[in-house]
Amino acid sequence: MTTIQKKATIGQTNPIAHLSPEDIELIAKELDDIRQSVIDTRGERDARYIRRVIRTQRQLELGSRVVLLASLFPPAWFVGTVGLSVSKILENMEIGHNILHGQWDWMRDPKIHSTTWEWDHATPADQWKHSHNELHHTYTNVIGKDNDLGYGIMRVDEDQPWHPAHLGQPLWNFLNAVFFEYGVAAYDLELRGNLRRGKQRTEKFRREARAVVRKIRKQVTKDYVVHPLLSGPSFLPTMLANFTANTVRNVWAHSVIMCGHFPEGVETFEKRSIDGETKPEWYLRQMLGSANISGSKLMHIMTGNLSHQIEHHLFPDLPSNRYREIAPKVKALFERYDLAYCARPLPQQVYSAWHKVVRLSLPNGWLDSTNARNLPIQLKRLYQMTTGGPKVRRALQARLVQEQRRALAA
Repeated sequence: MTTIQKKATIGQTNPIAHLSPEDIELIAKELDDIRQSVIDTRGERDARYIRRVIRTQRQLELGSRVVLLASLFPPAWFVGTVGLSVSKILENMEIGHNILHGQWDWMRDPKIHSTTWEWDHATPADQWKHSHNELHHTYTNVIGKDNDLGYGIMRVDEDQPWHPAHLGQPLWNFLNAVFFEYGVAAYDLELRGNLRRGKQRTEKFRREARAVVRKIRKQVTKDYVVHPLLSGPSFLPTMLANFTANTVRNVWAHSVIMCGHFPEGVETFEKRSIDGETKPEWYLRQMLGSANISGSKLMHIMTGNLSHQIEHHLFPDLPSNRYREIAPKVKALFERYDLAYCARPLPQQVYSAWHKVVRLSLPNGWLDSTNARNLPIQLKRLYQMTTGGPKVRRALQARLVQEQRRALAA
């Protein structure tokens, strides 16, 4: 069965140790029933919802771009930039992400279908569907298999050996947030792994790389050439407005996704933990490897309903507007089987995720055991671990862990 393959990490217990194989089968049966209840009732109400969101987004984008024709004037720049930012968030989160998941394919509308939709994003839809739908959702939070976990550039678990290079991961994560759509394009292309393995010479990689370059060129031309040129004297303010809107969209999307999989309390898994995994065990891994953002209906829409990340990962192809409806049933299931339903307001989840980024950028136990009184000693240890070799790092790491265990036991 699925197990959380952890060693005796400080303060850690196995959250499914109390579940029997029969319990896991019953959880899956209840989740299947919840899913089927949505399948049986989806219809015109849901179709009206997605069409209304698409219409609203397009009207908002058009209106914002019209206002930006006069972006030489600061009030017009501000209003147009805010509107464009919101429209880009809606297009990526509630529309593009969910259409490409196939959530609306049942409508049989060729204009709102996962096979025909292309979104306002640097990565081509086909490549994103492969890396996200097929890989991320299959291997949720499995270290070394899920590229969305730490985006392939960060240490994401205490069992991963610490290296001095990890000290920079808060900076890498910040840069990834600002330029998130290009980061997504890079790891959809598996750029780092392909370059490391020398596979950039393969025809498949070259073909996909050309597709990414074409898509980026199209996006850049639209946002930084065509629309600014249409603004005439407002060329530069319009260009800045587009850059600002793209940055706001990138940071928002990055934050939402970080909140869904990286806060404290969300589990990660070793590769061997999914050997022979069954569908009920896959369900359980989605429950433990995801987190929600609590908030208003507007918050849910602006996050693409990824504020219901737990429900989304359990049922990625259900219409997004139904996640809010089934969330209480899913939460009740968690409570009945004594599982932690990780849900917090957005500021708390963002703080928790960034706290984890910072904590794992440092040796295990360093941040938690550091205070004003021992800061000089801790900084000296960190310097020694940063400049010393592997033996020095291992010895000092063991000492930090021992001290933290003693502190927790006291």
